[in-house]
Amino acid sequence: MLRPKPTRQPVWAPLWTSSARRALSTGARPLLVLGLESSADDTCAAVVSSDRRLLSNVVLKQSAIHESFGGIHPMHAQEAHQANMPVAIERALAEAGVSLGDLDAVAATRGPGMYGCLSVCLGAAKALAAATGKPLIGVHHMQAHALTPFLTAAPMTSSPAPEFPFLTLLLSGGHTLLLLARSPSSFRILASTADESIGASLDKASRDLGVPWALGAGSPGAALERFAFPRGATSPALSPAEAHGTAPPTLAMPFARELAFSYAGQRSALTRLLRAEPAEGMRAERKEQVARAFMEAAFEQVAAKVELGMTRLRGEGEDEVKGLVVAGGVAANLVLRERLRSRLDMLGRPDLPLIFPPPHLCTDNAAMIAWVGLHRLERGLVDPLTVMQRAKWPITECEADFLDV
Repeated sequence: MLRPKPTRQPVWAPLWTSSARRALSTGARPLLVLGLESSADDTCAAVVSSDRRLLSNVVLKQSAIHESFGGIHPMHAQEAHQANMPVAIERALAEAGVSLGDLDAVAATRGPGMYGCLSVCLGAAKALAAATGKPLIGVHHMQAHALTPFLTAAPMTSSPAPEFPFLTLLLSGGHTLLLLARSPSSFRILASTADESIGASLDKASRDLGVPWALGAGSPGAALERFAFPRGATSPALSPAEAHGTAPPTLAMPFARELAFSYAGQRSALTRLLRAEPAEGMRAERKEQVARAFMEAAFEQVAAKVELGMTRLRGEGEDEVKGLVVAGGVAANLVLRERLRSRLDMLGRPDLPLIFPPPHLCTDNAAMIAWVGLHRLERGLVDPLTVMQRAKWPITECEADFLDV
């Protein structure tokens, strides 16, 4: 029988109910975990089973609230989470056809993310765990993104399951990371951003160009993709003649020989261009040309860092990576997917699996939180009710609380 690992405050650890003990000890039925997520602007709840069934996956978005601010407003986001979380939980349980008593644990995003927003999902999970006696599991948001392909692998989808060691790109509004994943809880950071994330950069470029969020169903990054590539990811770029005689802008590659991302410089170049050519006065063709050039430069940087990372790992004598997993909200971008596949083929690695979760599980969701919660539960790695959210939390420390001292 698995038991929670002792903590410094064991008196506050959630009690294990008899039903949870029976499920873990006999394997009589699949384990069920309710996952909660509210690290940014999506309020999410999901129920996932240990046999990889996604019983429900509720996502309540806030784009209508934040578009007027040009980005996520932390206080408004927190207030919306407080209103939406009970609704999301009720809906997730109803769609899954389960009650709180049927659950084996409650998992929630502990970090990283916006501190006030994180307090909503973690606070809700604590209350449910305290009221029901179910184990509480605080999950690392980026670890959950990295492990989502294990939930969605064949036969659930046509995508293969990753094999360790593999490279992971975590690309979102808050993170830009290239990692070497050696196990579900062991990650080595190869590259991170020196300034802003790729997701934030794309969102701000979309705002500065005046692209309506509705074009991307409320996502400014998705709106920018559809605006810049209206004819698809592999369509040819507009010629200068088609853009009324103006050549596309050239955006320099930052840190060309370093394993580091940087998007502030490329966005500053866009800002300077828009001062000379205000977006409101641009012809639609020229604006499309500029948007495409910015997105191409952003994704060329990602592809170049993957190539450099693979080269460095070979030089260090690391085992050959067995795949490239791309997760996070930006991973839903079809242009990025095409550019990464082309780069791997160019490097002579057409055999290397390029793995993406389904688009609806690339963006923030609670299914990935529940999935990591299930694996933690099976290993007895549960948290005390006193656990607190962490706005900053390196992925290298995602399970440090459970290391033997």
